[in-house]
Amino acid sequence: MTERAMGVDDGGSREILRYGAYLCLNVTSAARSSVAAAPIDALAERLALTNEFEPGAGTPPNAIAFLRRHRVAPAEIADDGLASADALVHVASAREATVAEFCAEAARLLGPAMRPVHLRGVVRPTSFTGNAMHEFAYAHQLTQRPGEVTPNAFLIPWIKTPEWWAKDWMERHTYFLPRYDDAGKMVSEGHALAAEAGVRCVTRRTYRSESHPAPAGSYDFVNYFECADADVQTFLGVCAALRDVAKNPERRFVREGPMWHGRRMASWAGLFE
Repeated sequence: MTERAMGVDDGGSREILRYGAYLCLNVTSAARSSVAAAPIDALAERLALTNEFEPGAGTPPNAIAFLRRHRVAPAEIADDGLASADALVHVASAREATVAEFCAEAARLLGPAMRPVHLRGVVRPTSFTGNAMHEFAYAHQLTQRPGEVTPNAFLIPWIKTPEWWAKDWMERHTYFLPRYDDAGKMVSEGHALAAEAGVRCVTRRTYRSESHPAPAGSYDFVNYFECADADVQTFLGVCAALRDVAKNPERRFVREGPMWHGRRMASWAGLFE
């Protein structure tokens, strides 16, 4: 049986730490007032979801966030559901049932005129992270800050090509590290060094598909980032470095959906102000 047929094994834990979803909302002018009046804040309170706008000590275990579109940049994958979204609502929990209940009840409250598009995924333990890489990439990473401090939110979904998933996990691992020629000269930075500038100033979160490769029409990875206004250019520079095949050979196997840039809002009503 091939690796693709049996489901890709990356050598990591199959434990699921968290379930998450982004509800992509395209709100017409005619529906704006009725949608704004929907009791989404009350639903979040009933499900004991903590607003990420004031996260407290790190990312809340049961969370909700409200994001209002600032701009969207198209990419290789056309995705009208994301590209046309005026707002995103993020919900996350260690309990799959909590996320499912929020999504279902929100759809009911918003009514038949609104059909949210869902981008879903899970968080698992890191796969390719030994002690040294943890110290480099995670020990000093920026934890989630209040929305007034890091108001920018970016969502960039990815799929990896069939050629990527045909590789065994050891080969895939090598793309995260720099590469050197026989004389010891670095010939490419790899994912980790290409992204180094963002470690201390960009909050990051990635949801993975529950199976890899993801089912047709779904993303393998839904990547989310937050940063301060002063760090937006640093973040965009990191994106440019990761898209540069010479610096990051992994990019040959990546296809991006639209880059959605929003602003973090304190409440559901804030999306419509």
